Amino acid sequence: MIDYSHIPEEPGSYLFSDDGGSVIYVGKAKNLRKRVQSYFQKRDLDPKTAVLVGSIASVDFIATRDETEALILENTLIKQHQPKYNIDLKDAKSYAFIHLSEDRFPRIGIARKTGVKGTYFGPFVSGRERDHLLAAVKKIFGLRSCRRLPKRACLRYHIGTCPAPCIGAITEGAYAERVAQAVEVLKGRVKGLIARLEEEMKERSDACDFEGAIRLRETITALDHLSGRRMMRPKRSHEGDLINYRVSGEEVFLLLFHQRNGTLVDKEEFRFPQSPDFLSEFLVQYYSDHEVPEEVIIPATVDGAISGYLARLRGKSVSVTVPKQGQKRDLLEIAAKNVDLTWFAGEERIHALRNALKLPKSPTIIECFDISHLAGTATVGSMVRFTNGRPDKRHYRRYSIKTVVGIDDPAAIREIVSRRYRRLIDEDRDLPDLIVVDGGKAQLAAAYAALRKLDLTIPIAALAKREEEIYLPNIPYPIPVPSDNPASLLLQEIRDEAHRFAITYNRLKRKKKVIP
Repeated sequence: MIDYSHIPEEPGSYLFSDDGGSVIYVGKAKNLRKRVQSYFQKRDLDPKTAVLVGSIASVDFIATRDETEALILENTLIKQHQPKYNIDLKDAKSYAFIHLSEDRFPRIGIARKTGVKGTYFGPFVSGRERDHLLAAVKKIFGLRSCRRLPKRACLRYHIGTCPAPCIGAITEGAYAERVAQAVEVLKGRVKGLIARLEEEMKERSDACDFEGAIRLRETITALDHLSGRRMMRPKRSHEGDLINYRVSGEEVFLLLFHQRNGTLVDKEEFRFPQSPDFLSEFLVQYYSDHEVPEEVIIPATVDGAISGYLARLRGKSVSVTVPKQGQKRDLLEIAAKNVDLTWFAGEERIHALRNALKLPKSPTIIECFDISHLAGTATVGSMVRFTNGRPDKRHYRRYSIKTVVGIDDPAAIREIVSRRYRRLIDEDRDLPDLIVVDGGKAQLAAAYAALRKLDLTIPIAALAKREEEIYLPNIPYPIPVPSDNPASLLLQEIRDEAHRFAITYNRLKRKKKVIP
């Protein structure tokens, strides 16, 4: 079962991945949690969606400021990952532009590529809004849309929406003035144009040219309506990396985004011990193994030598920027928001788990064990660790079972629990705050006995798959925690990850046995 309780109720894009880690679907949502939740609560799914849901092993997300940014990000992520279930959006290569040609009497139209000479405006997030703007500009300014100038006036001339440059009904200069006004609108400079047209309208009214003043008033009214609509994706040629972090206790939780055309993509997560110059050290180590962009945006100043170091790696200049305001500062705030949502959204679930199990302290570090085999053969074990409610894959471990023959899951659990904590004791390493085993009372008893033999008093629980029942040592009945409680959902997510990790290792072991 996929746990979506840690997903925020924020706009953004979500990514579904299969058990191999490949992204199989990307979507966008006004409310990420509700959208993801809907996939697993509907019972009457269409066949394609049912297959998709059955293939989902994990969910990731990137939060945005609004739904429009989420749509842009969705398109970017689909192009990047090429997920198998995003057929429609993957086929639509990009958002369309409005194109103004370089002809003597420029024509206006829609273009998906920018290879033809002319001026491009966009791209547009909404096709409906793009078409509305195009139709409005053509109607207000009377720009032609025909690919070739005809030899006689067409219907648009007779209904008053084209000045018919094809028959010389308008001069080149007068048409160029209309084009200049249309460009102002397409660039978003509507208010300035309206102010100039209002002055011209007053002048015509004072000169008793009431017919001309009325036409200008109608144009101003149409432009005023357009000025309130947000349609165009801001065009940014800038590309670079953006980094933000949060220091909690003695650790740094850091996210790095690759920025493409003003959109944050490729969220990479890092967690490491705090040091006095951790940001400088991170930049040096990361970019020694990765491509250096033209700009790195960070929230705090670093050693001035960093810019020179990155420039040497890149072979050309690199800007290391600490923005105080503007668009780049806004992007930093989005990244900071994602840091909190990625690393610290699990605090509520951890608190709920502590209360449900009546633990002496918050289970910041949880380790979970599972066993996998095929009819008693190729038996393996897995151990996954979650820190602050998030997978901590650096500490994942897998085990080949050495002392158990045939099907005996409790005995296999006893073996790997003993091996794990005997090693941690011998190496004087930190122990977890909570141990979880996949199974029921038998598996719990075996793991508990292994801990007692090591003189360890770590809290331990078992989670049985069928009814998602939680068992504790020396209590014959499951504790009364509903399966949709945040505490139970967190345990289910951890158990499912241990199960996935165990199955992956079991398959690998059987594959190696088959291949000579």
